[in-house]
Amino acid sequence: MSNSDPAEGPPPRPLPVPDDWRRCALDPPRAAGAPLAEGVLRAQPDDFQVEEVLGFAPSGCGAHVLLKVRKRDANTQWVARELARRCGCRPGDVGFAGLKDRHAVATQWFSVPRSKLGTEDWRRAQAPDFEVLEAHAHARKLPRGALAGNRFVIRVRGVLPADAGQAAVLAQSVAARCEHLRRQGVPNYFGAQRFGRDGGNLATLQHLSRLPQQPLPLHQPERGFVLSAARSLVFNAVLAERVREGSWNGLEAGDLANLDGRGSFFAVSALDAVLQERAERLEIHPTGPMWGQGAPATQSRILELERRVAADLPAAADLCVAAGMAQERRSLRLRVADLECRFEGADVSLSFQLTRGSFATVVLRELFTTRSAVDLPDSEG
Repeated sequence: MSNSDPAEGPPPRPLPVPDDWRRCALDPPRAAGAPLAEGVLRAQPDDFQVEEVLGFAPSGCGAHVLLKVRKRDANTQWVARELARRCGCRPGDVGFAGLKDRHAVATQWFSVPRSKLGTEDWRRAQAPDFEVLEAHAHARKLPRGALAGNRFVIRVRGVLPADAGQAAVLAQSVAARCEHLRRQGVPNYFGAQRFGRDGGNLATLQHLSRLPQQPLPLHQPERGFVLSAARSLVFNAVLAERVREGSWNGLEAGDLANLDGRGSFFAVSALDAVLQERAERLEIHPTGPMWGQGAPATQSRILELERRVAADLPAAADLCVAAGMAQERRSLRLRVADLECRFEGADVSLSFQLTRGSFATVVLRELFTTRSAVDLPDSEG
């Protein structure tokens, strides 16, 4: 059985993607300055390692089994189907918190219903592409999004030049930039993966904007990919505008702020010293719109900015409204926890932790220009 699933998202269509869409989606402005060097990603699966951080402990009893699985160059959904086959359940009965990159070594959690296989049986389960590291009794199926975050270890190859003096200077610059990112965070853009291979989901969005049909003439999963791309495009455009004006990493009156790593939000009616200090410590962040029906709950200048940017992207904003999506929020700033860099020959190895729903590639792009050694139609995020 192959673990190669069809590309996530619709295939590219022969329609031009507007240049402003492409810039917002695939090349938004950086906050920390120009890339310091170029490098290669994913020369081999071990170059991109990610481990899920659950944020809770297995319950120790119940009708499910929680499995910690390490997979290598394998698709998440393929692993889920293999677990279902061994368990004797339907693939839909297998739970997992999120998709992880296929071209990587990924450690993630799955849940399966209790069966004739006990926890010790599961701990011995392995295949050429994955192995079960832990198995625990658990009370319920693992839902999507049930994560605190993800830990990454990423090797970028061929960064440092052969000349020892030049390499030392560049290594100092990389270390200084990493320290800057630890203190300031990075813009919490949606990564290029969200928009499909070479912006293919945006091409579909452009196609739909020319059609009179309502509701959307799409079925799942294509519908979900295109709606997600539309929402992400508006968000990235708002964040890009705030990066350009230098307001992405601070609060002002009219903002909606959120607690780092939390889903709760509160209005900033006036800015005081306490809020400023907490923002500087990366405890709270300004947020941007996940577009939908109605108006964002921001106020004054921030509301005007968000409305103006959305009005400049009517195809994306109107599609979100027509689909009945609600206005939601997402942090504009991403804290890069425990960021460390190590130099090994010409390569740079980076380790850090991010909250769920964020993209490691937005951290890398603040340091380097990278190209992937493998074709990534849509990296699982």
